Amino acid sequence: MKKLFLFSALVVFSVSAFSQPMMKLSKTEHDFGKFKEEAGSQSFDIDVTNSGNAPLVIQNIVASCGCTQPDWTKQPIPPGGTGKITAKYDPANRPGQFNKTLSVYTNSKPGVVVVTLRGEVIPREKTIEELFTFPVGAVRFESNHLAFTNVKKTEKKIRVMQLVNTSSEPVKIGFDNLPAHLTLKANPETLKPGQKGIVEGTYDATKNSGWGTVSDMVKIKLNDVTQENVYYYVSANLVEDFSSMTKEDMEKAPVFKVANTTVDLGTMAGSTSKEVEFTFTNEGKSDLMIRHVRSTCGCTAVQQGQAGVGIKPGETSSIKATFNSGGYNGKVTKAIYVYTNDPKNSEAILMLTANVQQPAAAK
Repeated sequence: MKKLFLFSALVVFSVSAFSQPMMKLSKTEHDFGKFKEEAGSQSFDIDVTNSGNAPLVIQNIVASCGCTQPDWTKQPIPPGGTGKITAKYDPANRPGQFNKTLSVYTNSKPGVVVVTLRGEVIPREKTIEELFTFPVGAVRFESNHLAFTNVKKTEKKIRVMQLVNTSSEPVKIGFDNLPAHLTLKANPETLKPGQKGIVEGTYDATKNSGWGTVSDMVKIKLNDVTQENVYYYVSANLVEDFSSMTKEDMEKAPVFKVANTTVDLGTMAGSTSKEVEFTFTNEGKSDLMIRHVRSTCGCTAVQQGQAGVGIKPGETSSIKATFNSGGYNGKVTKAIYVYTNDPKNSEAILMLTANVQQPAAAK
């Protein structure tokens, strides 16, 4: 009797040990080919067959990006049965070639099978509204911001931007409130109905006394009428011109060395002020010039007594700032930008932090 029981147990164990699902996919790669973006989502079905002798469960499918949405048979697939995996690719705002994967997790071995999807999206033609995002009356500009990026203090730099007349009448474009360092003109000055043109901007950094990131707000004129409450932003990052420096010049250059670039003011009450002083030394071999000092907000008043004053090699000086906690609450971090003639550190960033505690509100 014991032998019979032992034999039965071995048979059950043997059958259980060799009972397992086995997944077979009709494809593990699919090429959608070329298709237009406006065609919308592309779908492809993959047949799943369970060639094992136990139910197959697709536990999860993970896509490599949100642009690929998988769906699959959620019920267990019996031995010899079939299921389906559906892969959808959304091409919206995704022009060009793509290569994505689906990781299929099951209770079979191997536990993970990777399916590769590829193809190429032919970009749709963008609308006028998408290409020219800044409307001013009948005229649309590519943007409301003309960025000159880095401009050397010794140079003039040119930037252009497209615009289009969307009306059925000619429109003359002009600009008002221009500073001395900036020239803007439309070419052609008068756009015919539906005609495209460009804004030509010239930035003369020699006429701007500022340093670092600077910006101007310019008004637009249509048919000689200034458009109220509409502004065209122009920005530039004005930097020192070190392009003519030789290797010998670099070796003799000033060096702006700050003792501590970050100062923690600790805990302070709201609507109070604290002073901070950043000590620096000229560790170079020629005079150090502090071109300009600015902070990230008006709450940090900066003493600019050093601006334009030469600091001799080996000399030590300082930059002082006053932080007003005002209505801030909690951890506050502010930056102070220092512009110098140190070619390796012409824009230094000094940081100050504070933990501002406002008084508890009265109950």
